[in-house]
Amino acid sequence: VEIEATPDKVWATLADVERWPEWTASMAHVERLNGELLALGARVRIKQPRMPTLVWKVTELDPGQSFSWQSDSSGVTTVGSHVVKATANNRVTVTLGIHQSGALAPVIGLLTSKTTRRYVKMEAEGLKQRCEAE
Repeated sequence: VEIEATPDKVWATLADVERWPEWTASMAHVERLNGELLALGARVRIKQPRMPTLVWKVTELDPGQSFSWQSDSSGVTTVGSHVVKATANNRVTVTLGIHQSGALAPVIGLLTSKTTRRYVKMEAEGLKQRCEAE
């Protein structure tokens, strides 16, 4: 998604994970389990509508640029990626991604792919609206 805002503003909004439920209906509850800042090894409990509650661990972090986190559940490892890239003066491209692997990934993916795609789209659109409105 393209966002008309500074990279710092977009990153600050994206990195404040506990406030995601304020700008996307794809998140019912987000709770940091250790520390207040997004950092390597940070764990976050997320409840999404129609999905089980999962704990995500930050596995990659390039502050101001990107982060990835991972959740392991029922034979499936899910990695969520978030990339912020400045494209022009006060304009940013944000790329959100989900990758699943593991023995049950094909089955879980088949069962949840429609909802997952819808939630990622909601998150991108919500982030855009939040950053452009402030």
